[in-house]
Amino acid sequence: MTLDAGRRSTTSSAVESIAGRPVLLLTFDVPVTSEAATLAVDTAVESGQPLLVVNAVELSIRPMTLSWGAEVVVTEDVDESLRAPAELAHALSVEVERVRLVSPRPVEAVLEFVAKRRPGLLVLGPEPRRMSRRRLARAESRLRKEAPCLVWSGRDPEL
Repeated sequence: MTLDAGRRSTTSSAVESIAGRPVLLLTFDVPVTSEAATLAVDTAVESGQPLLVVNAVELSIRPMTLSWGAEVVVTEDVDESLRAPAELAHALSVEVERVRLVSPRPVEAVLEFVAKRRPGLLVLGPEPRRMSRRRLARAESRLRKEAPCLVWSGRDPEL
């Protein structure tokens, strides 16, 4: 299921369809767009549901000895773009959870997370200029096909 990219705000039917299920704001280690953050926070507030703010980070598999002491580094602009909607939602009395998924296959990790947490709406919000167009299109296509929830991306899926 998808929400039309042209809609600026959630409709009452969309809010009803996610009732009782959290809203998930997703990015792939790039800043989220303000439009996606606004939609996710507004929907969580309107539906009274928790907001899950998720950053899926790709980390290649390597021998364990090469990984000792290695940490995932999140840049300040990515962290700030995720912190702002989380703080706003919290200030509006919405339960917020920030999650970092680290995997060699981030889209698969997101799909597993979605299966466990069962959000009603997945807001795909990576800044398109900061992510490979092909990688974003593949991720969006797979999420639209396999995620058992509404998916919003702000892009026309036909492009």
